[in-house]
Amino acid sequence: MPRPRKWRKVCSLPGSTRFGPLNTPIDHEHYVIMTVDEYETIRLIDLEGFTQEECSKQMNIARTTVQGIYNDARKKIAESLVKGKILRIEGGDYKLCDGIEKPCMGGFRRHRCRRGFLEDNHF
Repeated sequence: MPRPRKWRKVCSLPGSTRFGPLNTPIDHEHYVIMTVDEYETIRLIDLEGFTQEECSKQMNIARTTVQGIYNDARKKIAESLVKGKILRIEGGDYKLCDGIEKPCMGGFRRHRCRRGFLEDNHF
């Protein structure tokens, strides 16, 4: 029996779930599917500037797992750009965080996750 997959904590869902060229036919062979947890690693590492270790703590998974998810996500973005495929974000093994403030990165900083920030500021 395989080991059950661990849920990845995600604090921000994408505002749009489909990106890509406007002139691409809408059929399954012109799509690249990115999971929500892959999207979260891209958001945390490339946009928010987290290290892979910080990202792993935020998502509550191992750093090596983050590294694999991140590499898969970047390949999918590259395939979408280079081959002109539509990138769809959907699915994955994730749970949306509750947005409650907690210690981060060894307790030196305190922050609210993006979900808590967005809800507090009504974005």
